[in-house]
Amino acid sequence: MSQPLSRRQFLGQGACAGLGVAGLLSTMGTLRLFNSTLAAQTLPPGNDYKALVCLFLYGGNDANNTLIPYDTSGYQSYAAARGILALPRTDLVRLSQPVGTDGREWALHPALAPLSPAYAAGKMALVVNAGTLLAPLTKAEYNSGGAAVPPYLFSHNDQQVQWQTSVPDASRRVGWGGRLADHLQALNTGSQISMNISLAGNNFFQVGEEVFQYHVSPQGSIGLNEYTATWDPRKQQIQALNDTLNRSYGHLFEQEYASIMKRAIANDTLLKTTLAGVPRYDRAANSSGGQPGDLNLFPNSRTDTGSLNRIAAQLHMILRLIVSRGTLSMRRQVFFASLGGWDTHDDQLNDHGALLGQLAGALGDFYQATVTLGLSESVTTFTASDFNRTYSTNGKGSDHAWGGHHFVLGGGVNGGRMIGRMPVLQSGGPDDTGDRGAWIPGISTDEYAATLARWFGVTDANLPLVLPNIGRFSRRDLGFMNLGPVS
Repeated sequence: MSQPLSRRQFLGQGACAGLGVAGLLSTMGTLRLFNSTLAAQTLPPGNDYKALVCLFLYGGNDANNTLIPYDTSGYQSYAAARGILALPRTDLVRLSQPVGTDGREWALHPALAPLSPAYAAGKMALVVNAGTLLAPLTKAEYNSGGAAVPPYLFSHNDQQVQWQTSVPDASRRVGWGGRLADHLQALNTGSQISMNISLAGNNFFQVGEEVFQYHVSPQGSIGLNEYTATWDPRKQQIQALNDTLNRSYGHLFEQEYASIMKRAIANDTLLKTTLAGVPRYDRAANSSGGQPGDLNLFPNSRTDTGSLNRIAAQLHMILRLIVSRGTLSMRRQVFFASLGGWDTHDDQLNDHGALLGQLAGALGDFYQATVTLGLSESVTTFTASDFNRTYSTNGKGSDHAWGGHHFVLGGGVNGGRMIGRMPVLQSGGPDDTGDRGAWIPGISTDEYAATLARWFGVTDANLPLVLPNIGRFSRRDLGFMNLGPVS
């Protein structure tokens, strides 16, 4: 199956061919129809709904203090190697059986205790030692200098882009979430709102050729202030704006700008109207300001003032948008949320523990909320981050490293286990790039993303449309999602 021609590609070719405005617009319409028809040939059947939630941890999460050896010899080696960063064994949250693939015992950081029940119930998996790769890589190949290695390996910005695009060796910044939406957008027939909704501003993950990210704040739709004002002078200004936007323009770019503005206003109005009819899930109906249908489903992710923490506020709005799926004509939605502050070069024990506490409380509440609302089988949340951090300490914290560990959480997760092989936790050991403990990934971002994309509805044959480099790796299904019958 050939990849559909993007509108950007077509516009470039069309401009070079000297098409007139009328011919260009007509052919753009034909292009959309062609791409939709092409995508529809391989769309999953039925009327199922699925939401994929990417939670990006900006700065590089220290995975070495996220998942920790618990058996006696393993913990002793960990404590000796990590020095001031080592956590007391008595504080750790021991993981239930089954243990890792090597038969050893493991534990979570104590701040992650709210996620332990989901792991024990088989609804959370730990994907270990995952990271950006151009192809499978051994330490010998890395040290030889001749093997292909992701460019700018320890750079925050570059590794964030590579995680979100899954194409480290490409200059085009189209995200794998964007390509996912491009491929499956025809499932959302009749929807005005983009499949890709960001609660955390611009990101590369959701940039597509045809589908673009739609920004929503934790408080709701972002639109023109006072667009529905009843004050006469403001009403006159809004009417003047509408009159300007409804004019017919002979210049292609003027007409396109007016069309985009009109669509943005219409989408904002639709979303505000829709959310006005959806309960809140961060307060009970009998609480101050509560309305009928409101529920307090985020009890463990509050700040000292009682408001939701940063990530919980984003997940709360995502939950309300998922509940709105019918009104918005959605069968598929891709969400992006984020939490920053993980660049823990200094004061790591305090900062890292506080961040993990926010993360665990919010993720645990969000998952349990989907269970309460009967949505858990349809919603999968996964984490990603720039990179891991060094196993050895810099004296106050840790520095930039490579392969790290990630959470996948949801009713469709085949969890209660660790996916992949834990690296040998030894500075200078067989999995270390040097002598400080920067683990060479055993799982690529492509393999991680492919498993999620297949659950989302992409067939094995069409995975290269979403993940162009997947053919370089042997695994397209890591086994942490319940895929059901697949083709």
